[in-house]
Amino acid sequence: MEPTRPQPTQASALSTRLSVIVTSPERSRTLTATAHEAVAQQAPTISRGAAHTEGEVFAPPRHERLVDATLRLLDIVGAAILLVVLSPLLLLIALCVKRDSPGPVIYRQRRVGLREEPFRVAKFRTMRADADAGRHRAHVEAILAAANRGSEPMEKLQDDDRVTRIGAFLRRTSLDELPQLWNVLRGEMSLVGPRPPIQYEVDRYPREVFARFAVRPGITGLWQVSGRSTLTFQEMVTLDVEYVERRSLGLYLKILILTLPTVIHGRGAA
Repeated sequence: MEPTRPQPTQASALSTRLSVIVTSPERSRTLTATAHEAVAQQAPTISRGAAHTEGEVFAPPRHERLVDATLRLLDIVGAAILLVVLSPLLLLIALCVKRDSPGPVIYRQRRVGLREEPFRVAKFRTMRADADAGRHRAHVEAILAAANRGSEPMEKLQDDDRVTRIGAFLRRTSLDELPQLWNVLRGEMSLVGPRPPIQYEVDRYPREVFARFAVRPGITGLWQVSGRSTLTFQEMVTLDVEYVERRSLGLYLKILILTLPTVIHGRGAA
């Protein structure tokens, strides 16, 4: 039986604004504001076990195979070039991480990717090696529970004493995510796509969110260039699903272009 397609929502209003996201910060804010409106009008309730069968992924609208093949080719070429060009920076960061605190340089964490397949995402370690993951899990579950109320932003843990000195800098600049270029080469991630979630996040997802697993997760994406942690969970979902439904070479390139100024200015990274 063919998987059920997501029903159109008020998020379609967001579609009409995607063409303006590369022009100016003001228009980028317009995109985010439209996402707020779309989510406020049509936000689904977040609840555990919301009619989702394990292994089921919503099928996105059909795209020509040539588009997906082109994006994959750009992923491979782009990731390979960036790994070579950025190799001195990667080495410098690795040395700083190693000197700052004991433990491995690279932190690998189990995430959920394309078609809900698990993989291990690579990041520069930004926490103490003995850091307890339970605090982050409780924080994420609180955010997802707050999604029922609709307006809680997806802020990161504040004043987290588990984060190392160099780790705080890497997080603020998003440099901790550069090792994910290796995940892109391996075919586990894309340069552009939805954020790869942790399994305990997925366990609390409502049915309509599973559309985001129709594509590879990305190092950057529409959510990241539209506000990141300043947005609510519902707004993140709206933007992620919007990318899945409208992904194209043009949108892919626009998001890549917007990523650099977003990282430089640190918008939504706190």
